[in-house]
Amino acid sequence: MPVRPLSGFSSPSASRRGSLLRRLVVTLLLPLLTLAGSALLTPGTALAARASAPSAGVVHSTVSDPASPCTSGDPVVCSIRGMTPEQWAQAREIRIRYHELLDSMERVEDRMRAEGRSDEEIARVLVAMRNEAKDITRAGMSPEAVKALEARNMVKYGNPLGPTADQQFAKYGSWAAVIDAATRSNAAVDQELGLEPRH
Repeated sequence: MPVRPLSGFSSPSASRRGSLLRRLVVTLLLPLLTLAGSALLTPGTALAARASAPSAGVVHSTVSDPASPCTSGDPVVCSIRGMTPEQWAQAREIRIRYHELLDSMERVEDRMRAEGRSDEEIARVLVAMRNEAKDITRAGMSPEAVKALEARNMVKYGNPLGPTADQQFAKYGSWAAVIDAATRSNAAVDQELGLEPRH
């Protein structure tokens, strides 16, 4: 799969951009692809064991019976509830990587504020970065999981990766609120994967 430039996650310098891109690929994308390639995990493997082991930041871990009807209105939550323990463990690892990308977005916001950039400029960069972060993390997901996420976003935003900055401004009414939303995660999805929601 070709790696496309990650404009929001890079600096203006071409050499630093290439260096940052390589670090992102090595530290984030390659582990995700490795996780995706290990879809045939059996109970008792290290990853499956980690899903049931207590760890820092775990709210709870739920893996529902796939035959039970899902009561959530969020199709992604329903998809998570239908996962096997091994699939749940993989999804949780991918979600952790996504949170790490959101952390890097907050550092970009801090840098841009220090440079005196406007809320609108910051919001536009962060919304684009968030959509890139989704694209990066989805590389490690199953085609079915990606389709579920993209279908939800197409219905909500008309874009498989998510809303544009202008759509977010229309929804929230201020660029400051758009900035806050850009680094916030879906609490229901986080809770299903045993993670502390952001913000």
